[in-house]
Amino acid sequence: MSNTPSRKVLNRLMVIDWADDTAAFQHVPSRALLMREYLRRAALWAQAYRAERSWPFFDIAAHIDATITTPLDVTEDLEPLLKDLAPASLRTTCSGAVRWAALRDAHPDLLEKLPDPYEPLLRMYERGGGFYLQEYLDLNGVMIPLRNVESNASTTSFVTLSPATLDALDGEGESTYFAKISNGHPRHSPRGIVRRRVDDDQTHDEAFTRNLRWEPTEYLKLYDLWHNDIDHVQITEIEAATFIETLTEKLAGTS
Repeated sequence: MSNTPSRKVLNRLMVIDWADDTAAFQHVPSRALLMREYLRRAALWAQAYRAERSWPFFDIAAHIDATITTPLDVTEDLEPLLKDLAPASLRTTCSGAVRWAALRDAHPDLLEKLPDPYEPLLRMYERGGGFYLQEYLDLNGVMIPLRNVESNASTTSFVTLSPATLDALDGEGESTYFAKISNGHPRHSPRGIVRRRVDDDQTHDEAFTRNLRWEPTEYLKLYDLWHNDIDHVQITEIEAATFIETLTEKLAGTS
């Protein structure tokens, strides 16, 4: 059995529980962000190689170097996995990710200009399985619009793909994020972040602390009562993810 990059990707696919609805619901926010990032990256590759008509779920390697093949044992082991997957676009991306790994192995400089297209999608699959493609993309817990190549290519990038950061973005209900700002601590480098999470009509205010987890906070309630001098501004999930990852790296001494 080969131990090639394509085999490593296949091994990741083979251990995924494609019917794990519980995981899909537990990771709704992070899975949605990962899918949007795949759509953005795939759009960039489609534009670069004139493959807009094949976007969004396509074999990108085939448009770059059609001669690329995977080892025979990988191809043979991939076939039974694909047979049980639906829809067809899910099968296409799984085989495309395996072939992409072989392409990268043959062309090490491939990612100098554009990011790896399939990594966000692989991470999404690992956090609750696949998707259903209808008028909207159904991720089994959230539905997102496809839109078109141009609009996806121009969206904000989501580059924080570490499991710890993705886990921190998940939580039951709908979350709104805020950055605590002051002199010397602008929006892109806040004093801290908090979120208001609403689940089953219950409101939970939480701050991401130096313990690297969300903990209850009275900050937003005190602010509404004029008992807090620290200001805040609403931010996106992607901005919250950047703060979480930066703090994690700082406390780990890797930044």
